[in-house]
Amino acid sequence: MTTARVPAAVRRPRLVHRLLAGVAPRAAEIGRLRQENAALLAQVRTRADELDLATRMLAARAQTMTSVIDAVTEQSIIGTDRDGVIRVWNPGAERMLGLPRPEVVRKRSIVEFHLAEELEAEAAACGAAPGLGVLVHAAQEHGSDVRDWTYVAADGQERTVSVAVTPRTDDRGVHAGWNFVGTDMTEVRATERMKDQFVSLISHELRTPLTSILGYLELVLDEDGEPLTDEQRSYLATVERNADRLLRLVGDLLFTAQVDAGRFTLDPRDVDLADVVRAAEESARVTAAGAGVDLVVDLPDGGVVVPGDAVRLGQACDNLVSNAVKFTPSGGRVTLSLRSGWATADGAVSAEPRPGAAPVAQLAVSDTGMGIPTGEQGELFTRFFRSSTARRHAVPGVGLGLAITKAITTAHGGTLGLTSAEGRGTTFTLTLPRTVA
Repeated sequence: MTTARVPAAVRRPRLVHRLLAGVAPRAAEIGRLRQENAALLAQVRTRADELDLATRMLAARAQTMTSVIDAVTEQSIIGTDRDGVIRVWNPGAERMLGLPRPEVVRKRSIVEFHLAEELEAEAAACGAAPGLGVLVHAAQEHGSDVRDWTYVAADGQERTVSVAVTPRTDDRGVHAGWNFVGTDMTEVRATERMKDQFVSLISHELRTPLTSILGYLELVLDEDGEPLTDEQRSYLATVERNADRLLRLVGDLLFTAQVDAGRFTLDPRDVDLADVVRAAEESARVTAAGAGVDLVVDLPDGGVVVPGDAVRLGQACDNLVSNAVKFTPSGGRVTLSLRSGWATADGAVSAEPRPGAAPVAQLAVSDTGMGIPTGEQGELFTRFFRSSTARRHAVPGVGLGLAITKAITTAHGGTLGLTSAEGRGTTFTLTLPRTVA
């Protein structure tokens, strides 16, 4: 059996047809790949442009931050890694600690510039790890910390520095180290110590002779053997009144010095605030009557017991009442109001208990006097501050009473609020934790 042969002229068109049939899809595939390649090249160029822009922006931001840090010359700015090795050292640090940047960065630890004895004492007190752990343990717990530390400069000079410590993160938000911003407080703290020492010294020196004067005045006034004339008794009563005033002022100065030095202590026990208010009203009654001021007391039927120091709470209440009487013109009124209540976390106080509310006592001392300008109310509890209304109306005082009252209130875990409008009177509200039977 023989096979017929296909002529060559017939075979060639078929072969060409098959070749062309295979080339067409590949040409389409090549075209598609070229398009994808062009798209990828365009994306690469775009990403490259974005990366270049981001790099330039980061460089500009870094340059801006560096220029800002370098512009700070009055405060030291020191940045460290997680181990305390210094990475940032601004001109303020150079000036404060006496070393140029190249001698410190990546070569020294922040711990080396602290007083070793102070770090050891703090480590023992707080139980933190020695070295860097002592400096940053509070910032680790609370997110930041500000306190006085002793810096030791290159020449051995010690400086009292208020240091703000905050954690530092990298661009991914990962903890990368710590920032230490220091303000030299050496002269300020020295001045404060001298001032406190002066106040304490003068107060002690004045208290002794004043006590003696008052003692002898009491003997003279109570002498039965040789009765005094009415005129003599009047003169001596004036002397006694002013000596008492001076003695109270000395006591106030001593108290403020104790508060500043952290030596203010309490003798806590259960205290009925109603008794404290009655005593304050009795003390101010004569002065109020002489000034033509009506004194009104509004007390609940039962007692209002708080944990605290009866003497200090009495001092706070006396200050509020005497201030109210002094700032109220003749014909006005001062009201002492005591209530029990319940305070929520946001500070709101209601008469009825609420879920999560704490029992409190509220003492409000209101007057119809000259009031306090709004712009001055924030400074009213500052030592020696006197409002413009007090100066304008020549109201006597040195500006210690409210500062003392605020310190006493804070020491008892309470708050002291103020509502006032010039020409329309003032209300001070003292809120204290209350004992519930």
